[in-house]
Amino acid sequence: MAKATVLGKSTKADLPKELFAEPFHQSLVHEAARADLNARRRGTASTLTRGEVAFTTAKAWRQKGTGRARVGTLGVPNRFGGGVAFGPKPRKYTVKVNRKARRKAMRSALSVHAERDSVAVLDAKDFETPSTKSAAQALAKWGARNPILLLVTAEEIGAMKSFRNLPRTQVLEVGAAGVADVIGAAAVVISETALETLKERLG
Repeated sequence: MAKATVLGKSTKADLPKELFAEPFHQSLVHEAARADLNARRRGTASTLTRGEVAFTTAKAWRQKGTGRARVGTLGVPNRFGGGVAFGPKPRKYTVKVNRKARRKAMRSALSVHAERDSVAVLDAKDFETPSTKSAAQALAKWGARNPILLLVTAEEIGAMKSFRNLPRTQVLEVGAAGVADVIGAAAVVISETALETLKERLG
């Protein structure tokens, strides 16, 4: 059974097999991570087409008699200030991933950290009184590499406040964490309560 360091202590904690014994599914993890990142895009980029730019629709000069090539409206894409051809318009980037596939991808991402010994368990009671200094010392004692992801429950305010000001440390409520967050971190710290929540959600 995989074990994890108990943050701030020299002991090891058993990691639940149902969460940290999943083989690595590269295509599945990639699909879920891409869906997570796409869902965060606002999709508000917008450009003006040739029909939307504020240009006159009159011809630049008359058709014949100038010795120049014939020309139409000045709002065409190949002219300065003209409309954009095939430019972005507001859209949604969300991609559907089946629930079972997403859960499997999350277990796979967590298992990678278990294999690398880059996951630690946190007793949130040790941080009921917020202390950034104590949090930094605990991470230094463990030897965590940046970037670090901390998963806690919404009730563990003290732990959130203790770790959120540390550089390159992301603090997330366990229900808001995605596959991209887990697989993108070099080290993951999970509170005991958040670990139970993950077991219920992914088990």
